[in-house]
Amino acid sequence: MSTMSMKVMKAVLALGVTAAAAAPIVRLPGASAAEVTGTVVSSTPAPAGSAAAPAVKALPKVEVIATGGTIAGQSADATSFANYRAGTLLIADMVAELPDKEKIAQVSTYQFGNSGSSAYSIADLYDLSLRVDQALKTQDAVVVTSGTDTMEEIAYFLDLTVRSSKPVVVTGSMRPWTVIGSDAQANLYNAIKLAASGKTKYFGTVLMLNDEFHAAREVTKSNAYRTDTFVTPELGALGYIDEAGVRIYRAPSRALLGAADWNTPFDLSKIAKPNLAKVEIAYSYQDAGAGAIAAFVANGADGIVTAGTGAGGISRAMGAERTAAIKDHDTIFVSTTRTGSGSSYSGGENIIAGDNLNAAHARLMLLLSLSFSEDFDTIKGWFETYGSAQVSVPEK
Repeated sequence: MSTMSMKVMKAVLALGVTAAAAAPIVRLPGASAAEVTGTVVSSTPAPAGSAAAPAVKALPKVEVIATGGTIAGQSADATSFANYRAGTLLIADMVAELPDKEKIAQVSTYQFGNSGSSAYSIADLYDLSLRVDQALKTQDAVVVTSGTDTMEEIAYFLDLTVRSSKPVVVTGSMRPWTVIGSDAQANLYNAIKLAASGKTKYFGTVLMLNDEFHAAREVTKSNAYRTDTFVTPELGALGYIDEAGVRIYRAPSRALLGAADWNTPFDLSKIAKPNLAKVEIAYSYQDAGAGAIAAFVANGADGIVTAGTGAGGISRAMGAERTAAIKDHDTIFVSTTRTGSGSSYSGGENIIAGDNLNAAHARLMLLLSLSFSEDFDTIKGWFETYGSAQVSVPEK
């Protein structure tokens, strides 16, 4: 076993996780047993003559920041599962309807917006990320509600940019709030429960629906209608929520780093919104033409992600246009696969291998990288560290 592998093993064991599988409860760096388990100390008075009763631990403070989506949808009637207006209800009213929330957290709300997820621009996500960090200065955790169409992109943008290591949980629903059998209420309640538990501190942003939660970097929407739509290909969920039990069965490698080395380079407070880069996605298929790449370059794209066949291959015409874009415009490309799982290791001059990032996630990683640097080697290094599931455990 290499020296680096031994270091990773020791770091994992320090978190209470074996090399074969994570233990049901993961102890994170700097967290007490009470913080990890979400224990509330009993307030029952001690009998006369006995030791004083321990002080009551205040419930964690969780702010729910709402952006709209199906979860805030008003259905045409109580049985209209698909006929509804997304982004209609206010989060304050929705949270007020949740039963027993006072047993798990002190919950506050903030209405950031009320639209479908795909209506938000990257500039809007810039504002959302800063708002999450602002909330975490006084709150113990944040829940962000969102539409599910681009939820994985919103979650990954937050994962890469939020500076606080406190829990951030993104949730939504596949059915509107007002329809029978809606998953909206359960998802919102469980997201608050997960955030309040503190168990995903240092995990980055996680996405929670259907009683399970996933790492934002790896999760994707896999079905247009089903409530179990969000999956993490090959790797699986991080854990599950069953009644009072919040169980973690694997941890992102990022969780091993601890506070000192946790942040990415993408501190949005250091740049203005006009400095956000423009990155597009070109999809390859049988005999795909060169037009998409040519048009993106002509329209001012700073970088382009290719969603290639197999391990990242693109058509002959796309390949020739990519070469021209690199030569004439110094455009940076990231190679990914369109297959839905697996990795792309195809790199080269001005071409970065996207590892197992899907095209939508790789676009956000490249967009943020280009927003903070124009140097290819720097950006490539960021992809190999912050954009990869693998991290180097720092020397102690």
